Amino acid sequence: MAQETEESKPWPALAWPLSRLGEAIEEIARRQKLLSPSPVRNLNPPHDLSGPGEAELDEERLAQWLDTVAGVWGLEVEPVQASYAEAVSFLCGVGPALFRLPDGLSPSEPQFLVVLSSSRWRSLLLDPDLTLRHTTPQQLRDALCSALEAPHQTWVDDFCAQLGVSPHRQARARQAIMTAQLGSQVMGGCWLVRLAPNAPLWRQARDASLPRTAIALVSGYLGQLTATVVAWWLIGHSALTGQLDRAWLLGWGLMLLTAIAFQGLAITAQGRLGVGAGGLIKIRLLYGALRLQPQDIRHQGAGQLLGRVSESEAVELLALGGGMALVLSAMQLAMATGLLAMGAGSWPHALLLVFWVTIPLAIIWRYALRHEVWADAHREMNNDLVERMVGHRTRLAQEDRASWHDEEDQLLERYSQHAQALDRLLPLLQGLTPRGWMLFGLLGMVAALLMAPHSPMQVAISLGGFLLALQALTQLATGLQSLAGATTAWRQIGPLFRAAGHPRDMPSNRPLVSRQAPARQGGEAKRGEERGEKNATQPPVMTVRDVTFRYRQAGSQILQGCSLSIRPGDRLLLEGPSGGGKSTLATLLAGQRLPESGLLLLRGHDRVTLGPETWRRRVVMAPQFHENHVITNTLAFNLLMGRRWPPTPEDLADAEAVCRELGLDDLLERMPAGLQQMVGESGWQLSHGERSRLYIARALLQEADVLIFDESFGALDPENLQRALRCVLRRAPALVVIAHP
Repeated sequence: MAQETEESKPWPALAWPLSRLGEAIEEIARRQKLLSPSPVRNLNPPHDLSGPGEAELDEERLAQWLDTVAGVWGLEVEPVQASYAEAVSFLCGVGPALFRLPDGLSPSEPQFLVVLSSSRWRSLLLDPDLTLRHTTPQQLRDALCSALEAPHQTWVDDFCAQLGVSPHRQARARQAIMTAQLGSQVMGGCWLVRLAPNAPLWRQARDASLPRTAIALVSGYLGQLTATVVAWWLIGHSALTGQLDRAWLLGWGLMLLTAIAFQGLAITAQGRLGVGAGGLIKIRLLYGALRLQPQDIRHQGAGQLLGRVSESEAVELLALGGGMALVLSAMQLAMATGLLAMGAGSWPHALLLVFWVTIPLAIIWRYALRHEVWADAHREMNNDLVERMVGHRTRLAQEDRASWHDEEDQLLERYSQHAQALDRLLPLLQGLTPRGWMLFGLLGMVAALLMAPHSPMQVAISLGGFLLALQALTQLATGLQSLAGATTAWRQIGPLFRAAGHPRDMPSNRPLVSRQAPARQGGEAKRGEERGEKNATQPPVMTVRDVTFRYRQAGSQILQGCSLSIRPGDRLLLEGPSGGGKSTLATLLAGQRLPESGLLLLRGHDRVTLGPETWRRRVVMAPQFHENHVITNTLAFNLLMGRRWPPTPEDLADAEAVCRELGLDDLLERMPAGLQQMVGESGWQLSHGERSRLYIARALLQEADVLIFDESFGALDPENLQRALRCVLRRAPALVVIAHP
């Protein structure tokens, strides 16, 4: 077991060197119980991560390596940033995390601090000797921000001395000045370590302490029920026996206070469970949406996608609320059954309750079937509404005004019929279930009293069980209704959950590829690629050998025995009739689909070796116009979203240069905010030609080895077509253009 000591060593002695960073991540995973049963491999970083200086790093290659090693352990390493002004508050809740020490504190080799946890008063660090060290978030901030503060250190100290600031106030004054000067500066070099979103749901729940919270919730409910029953027994016994003295009243009051305390515990646990489980659901749904294959959503409109979003909200609210109501009602019914069995009616009265519970179960089965039909009609109506709103210009131009609302009226009528059929079951579920028990439960208790005399205690127990069952059945009806709605909504978001659970396509031995990799192969070769000149002396960038592909296992082959080689500087034109497999071949080259057989190599490595992210980074495809999108955001984001975000000044300069080369200089001049102008559905509206050139610029700015344009020039007039071709031929290292003959 590691020892715990207060931090007394210098920061470099507490930090892990770059050569042992893999061990540090593994140790974080072990101590936080985040490990998955992946095979152990040599996970320390390679020696070529350093830049020109000993303490410099190739940031992009480090990010690739961190992503690889995290994937091996089933983790996610997310880079985060915080401003100087928010650094302390950020560090108060961080962990587990990695922090890179500034170069001034680690002159020999890049070094990293391992923070296991942090609170307002204490941060827990793990040093390379596996010893736990304590420090404060303020001290940690001072170390991590030392590079930002160093240029201002001297004049701030001199300024405080000139003002005659007292020694005990110098630290606060110095900190206030630094915050005013550096408040917007960014503290980088931080990576949060956590479970990957595709990890099993039970592991994510355990990591979020949800099982412990659920146990606290059940314990609180059980304690509340037990205290309530005991309080009822005390007051009932006193009232029926005529012994209503101070001791019995005091005991009754104490039980009520105990029930209130347990209720507070249950409500707190319920809130934490709802927030934690809701967060897990949102993360998993978002990750699943990002993991969906294009063919899964290719034919879905905006309304259908919006419906999935609304259904995900319904699942979170209905499943959590209904599930908790069912848990509480189940505990209440179990306790009510026991009380009725001990009361005046004995087991016949308890069996009557068990029989009565089957009635709402039968009703909810029928309700669920009707709710599913109603939900389909509701989604169809919403989808139709959204599609009509998006295509309102087409409707104005082509649709007859006399029949403008005919289809809408039909959908509304069908929806109304299903809603009425559904509403007819609600009185049975919400009214018959509790009120019917009120009648038959009382009849059962009265029958038991008429058949034989019973003690006042048994009568009190029966009455308490009857009232508890009445409350439980009311909650049962509400919970079953919510659960039926969640079950129907699950049909829409189930594919997202299943997509999130798919294992990551991790590389077997990924070589680290940076954006500057082609330049390291020789200056002349790089200049030849930049001019678009064919360099036959260079090895192929991409090799395709005997590739076959079909969309379905029993379908016909779209590609059969396809082979080609793409070298630096190549310009390939792929022509053919529609349906001939041109776009299919492009998706195979871009790594969006996997071939049925054959070999695809990128710089001598296959897709499994490189990993899908690296492959798609090095081979960029601009799909057909109707399959590409303008995101509602700034023009700069739409241009640089595939390169990096937030961008550097060099990125913005490159984006503007490419736009002007493509003939978008007039557009930039018209936009009041230039590259920062909002575009998209709710922003600046772009013409077809402008959107086509935006897609071309987006692909060029990703700095890939191979660029594939699938009918990207079809919407351009002859003049802009020539300008776009000149720009693409000048900038593309290797080019594949797909066009109709």
